[in-house]
This record gives sequence, structure tokens and C-alpha cells, in this order.
Amino acid sequence: MNKKKIRDHIKLTFSCLFGLLYLPHFLYVMICSERKRTIIFSDISRLNKQEIIRLGKWSGLLYHLHTNSYYRCIFFHRIGPIWSSLISWYRPGDKYFTISYKTKIGKSFSIAHPFATIINADSIGDNFACLQCTTLGDSKGYRPIIGDNVSLGANVTIIGNVHIGNNVTIGAGSVVVKDIPDNCVAVGNPCKPIK
Repeated sequence: MNKKKIRDHIKLTFSCLFGLLYLPHFLYVMICSERKRTIIFSDISRLNKQEIIRLGKWSGLLYHLHTNSYYRCIFFHRIGPIWSSLISWYRPGDKYFTISYKTKIGKSFSIAHPFATIINADSIGDNFACLQCTTLGDSKGYRPIIGDNVSLGANVTIIGNVHIGNNVTIGAGSVVVKDIPDNCVAVGNPCKPIK
């Protein structure tokens, strides 16, 4: 057994020991609508694929709530501002990862160490992924619209009334101020499709 697998098993054990802390989180997931529960578990399913140890839906939820402050930000966004204000105070998300409650996010939202990331889009489709230092922001009252299956590299900035199509990959360090069509790879400042 390798060291990472042993470490992850220890983290899972501690997650179980502190499981009572997450009782309000689990109660919310049990009583919420089927649609919302499906979305929450789609995030967990995608995160579970990144782990060495095998996790189910509920054990994955417990594991990521306990060990991943970035995931807690996503979870609190999913449950809405009222519920999150009631249960986030004692186990908050990461203060350097911000998601606007106005942003509508589809299923299977995935993040990888999104330090200094601000998500303030109008809507984000399914299977979105981003890295650190990403900014999706408002300009003159308009916010970006992101399609399905979009992946953003590190330090990507998307500002204003911009539409990113489906199946798009945007390279690291890109600044997007104009629409990006479907099915392409785009890079640069200003960002342009290259493939």
C-alpha cells in the first residue's frame, strides 16, 4: 500500500470520527429535492474519481466535507445562502475561493486547488473545471455565460458579457473579453481560438 493511500485512509477515519459535525449537512441532503441531491452527488462523484481510495456517495460526501475546504464552498453554494448561513459558521469553506450565490452552476463542478478564485458568472453548464487564480467577473452589470464541458487553466480571466461555448478548453493566463465558439481550444491575451 502506498503512502498516499494510507494517508487517505487516515483522513477517512478522522472524517468518520468527526462525522457528528456534519449531521446538519447530511440532514439537508436527505430532505432536499431529488434534483438538488443529484447535483450534490454529481460533484461528489467527480471528486471521488480523483481519489486513490474508493468512496461511495455518502462516504465521499463526508470525506470531502471534512478534508476539502474548497468543496465546502461548493456545497454551501449548492444549498443556498439561508441554509449555509446556519451551518457554515463552525466549519466554513476556504476564504480565498468565492462563488457568488447569483451564479447558476450545472452538475459535476470540479475544482483543483482553486486558491484566489472568484466565480461570478451568470451561469455555468455541466462538467465545468477550473484551476487556481481564475476570475469570472462582472463588467458594467453583465456577467459571463459558460457552456457545458468547459475547462479553464490557471490564471484565466473572463469578464463581462462573454459567452463561452460547449466543449471549450481555455489555456492558462488567458484573458477572455469576446465570445468563444463551441468545440475549440483558446489561448492568449486577448483570448482567441487556436484549434
